Amino acid sequence: MGSFLLFEKNGPVVTLTMNQPELRNVLTGNSAVEDFVDACSRIACDPTVRAVILTAAGTVFCAGGNLKDMRRYSEEKVDPITISDEYRRGIQRLTLALYNLEVPVIAAVNGGAIGAGCDLACMCDIRIAASSAYFAESFVKVGIVPGDGGAWLLPRVVGQSWAAEMSFTGDPISAQEALDCGLVSRVVPGEELLEVANKLVQRIVSNPGPALRMTKRLLREGQHMRLESLLELSATYQALAHKTSEHEEAVAAFLEKRHRA
Repeated sequence: MGSFLLFEKNGPVVTLTMNQPELRNVLTGNSAVEDFVDACSRIACDPTVRAVILTAAGTVFCAGGNLKDMRRYSEEKVDPITISDEYRRGIQRLTLALYNLEVPVIAAVNGGAIGAGCDLACMCDIRIAASSAYFAESFVKVGIVPGDGGAWLLPRVVGQSWAAEMSFTGDPISAQEALDCGLVSRVVPGEELLEVANKLVQRIVSNPGPALRMTKRLLREGQHMRLESLLELSATYQALAHKTSEHEEAVAAFLEKRHRA
């Protein structure tokens, strides 16, 4: 991988670690986008991967966009069309790559998740926070809007009211407040964060890989599909699941244990 993102595979689990703590793990003005896109492509092409943990080095999870890099838009008088194209070819590619991963993704948020860093956590399926972590949908504080899809992502995680409050004020919320609004599913001491994330991921990857991927796909599609359409897709996926060797082995093991009991 590139200099920003470390890629480590241990059995069916991939751990991605943002590794520019000196720059607060910002996502622009560096190789972050390409690294994430490449990592997601690598994971998508590897059927042995069943889950991903995303975390960061240092005391900040991700500070979002690089404000120093953004200044060139005004200093160099970059035209609006060019800026729009840079967002489409840049950070928005990261959003699509990470959000559309077929395997479950756990964000282990070790510190501040600010702006696009907050949205990065929302691109994942499960969020666990260190007690020192905080979250801020802070774009409005610097006079911009979420250019990475945050206005679509955040309400689907915390609901419209919390998303509006976070987006309109730009104020940070603590790990405990994030737990209260459903932004994270648990808060743990910082020194236990990766241990808890790894224990959870092991519970996930103990399940059949094909079923995990299809279940995630159904959860994603269920966010915007009609019930009737989702039921039809579920029936199709179920037919595929019934024909996997993993399903046959799991049923046989279950029945054998019940028979022995």
